[in-house]
Amino acid sequence: MNLNRRHCIAFAATLTATGNYAGAAMAQATSVRSGGTRILVLGDSLSAEYGLRRGTGWVALLEQQLAKEKIAATVVNASISGDTTSGGRARLTALLKQHRPQLVVIELGANDALRGLPLTMTQDNLAAMTKEVQKSGAKALSVGMQLPPNFGREYGQRFADVFAAVAKSHKAALVPFMLKGVADDADSQRWFQADRIHPREEAHPVILANIWPEINKGLR
Repeated sequence: MNLNRRHCIAFAATLTATGNYAGAAMAQATSVRSGGTRILVLGDSLSAEYGLRRGTGWVALLEQQLAKEKIAATVVNASISGDTTSGGRARLTALLKQHRPQLVVIELGANDALRGLPLTMTQDNLAAMTKEVQKSGAKALSVGMQLPPNFGREYGQRFADVFAAVAKSHKAALVPFMLKGVADDADSQRWFQADRIHPREEAHPVILANIWPEINKGLR
């Protein structure tokens, strides 16, 4: 998939911004309906409402979608801006024990590449998290990311393949590209905040539309 080059260079340069917006709201659960399924979202700034009004990110929109579909569920957003797969792996055991989710959405990996961490490490961490989620009795959903062209076609393909390989190896669900229809839009800048890094509020319904079908399947 061809990403908008001008936008994505800026996107790659600073996605690792570590704003503590999500840190203050880490692992807050919003009950859509009492009881029912518990969904844990383990992500970075793209899931942490970085730079957005509270309640406008794709995770908050997921809660609204669940209510609209009359699906009894609780969503726990344990996303932290700047987090890596190593950070998520370190936090996962405690989160599983605390929240006992039936579905875990793993949205991590982009910051690994942007920090130059080995792809083998990223794949190992994603695989370990997927295995731990499944061992707990929950379903795992991996949300993939793609890199901008300045990283090189070969490296970008290898990075994208990491998510697919882990999902295939562990028979887990996969969203190939979280920002499909956003970062690869011919006029991608209209979807992003002034920093040209983080998606604007208007982009998050598109992001949810990319992820929702797999979440919906995981709840069945």
